[in-house]
Amino acid sequence: MLVPAIGVSHRPGRPTPSAARSPTTWADYIETAPIKALEVVLEITGAKTWSALGFCVGGPILGTALAVLAARGEKPVASVTLLTSLLDFTDTGILDIFIDETSVKFRESEMGHGGLLKGQDLASTFSFLRPNDLVWNYVVGNYLKGETPPPFDLLYWNSDSTNLPGPFYAWYLRNTYFENNLVKPGKMTVCGQKVDLRTIDMPAYIYGSREDHIVPIGGAYASTQQLPGKKRFVMGASGHIAGVLNPPAKNKRIYWTNDKMPGGKFPAAQADWLRGATEHPGRWWLGIGRAPL
Repeated sequence: MLVPAIGVSHRPGRPTPSAARSPTTWADYIETAPIKALEVVLEITGAKTWSALGFCVGGPILGTALAVLAARGEKPVASVTLLTSLLDFTDTGILDIFIDETSVKFRESEMGHGGLLKGQDLASTFSFLRPNDLVWNYVVGNYLKGETPPPFDLLYWNSDSTNLPGPFYAWYLRNTYFENNLVKPGKMTVCGQKVDLRTIDMPAYIYGSREDHIVPIGGAYASTQQLPGKKRFVMGASGHIAGVLNPPAKNKRIYWTNDKMPGGKFPAAQADWLRGATEHPGRWWLGIGRAPL
């Protein structure tokens, strides 16, 4: 599922919310983006159901939208795919150092009722999260050797940052990263409905990247414990973006599968899963065809 942006400014690169959309809330986005997109797609295609995919923050957006629809008695989605996404925010890795009561209250006072989180601010945060192999090779090559950094498509894409509506961002920060309310049945009310992930009972394919510094592998695995339907978890090599988007012709990736999904605390549960996992050569999506749901 490709979620459309709400009110975009006209500039090169990815769409980004403009000042006119600065009051947009999380509920506004859920109602007018994924839920509206679903309605339009079903109307155009004539299909009764479809399969939905959430990548990164698209995971909690999609999970919230499906729970809202289920509360309304609607289940138009046949299956769910989550790629490097968090539903359970117990294990958020190094991002924890940026989030506490003081920082959340500051963002709420600054933009909880309007304004924009500038894309440059968001980009700066993510630049702090780069793993060592995306930092020190540039220090050595550029600073020590005086070399021009080679073109890197993923980092170029990553630098094309997007604004976020302030109320949307402040609400998301408190209810997911800080209070982890998405996994507490009925704790959140969105679009007038109590959110309960247990109502998302369709088959789910869940992918996590082993070296992901934004969605730790234990956090990605935690989604298996939140969704009640049939599901498969697959772990791929590399990180948040490169682990997902890797050219088939390169044939340099590996992935792991295990049909058993141990429960328990995180990230220990994912470690238990890995001990029983089988390593395979190739791209992670080859795992879709193994041991059908």
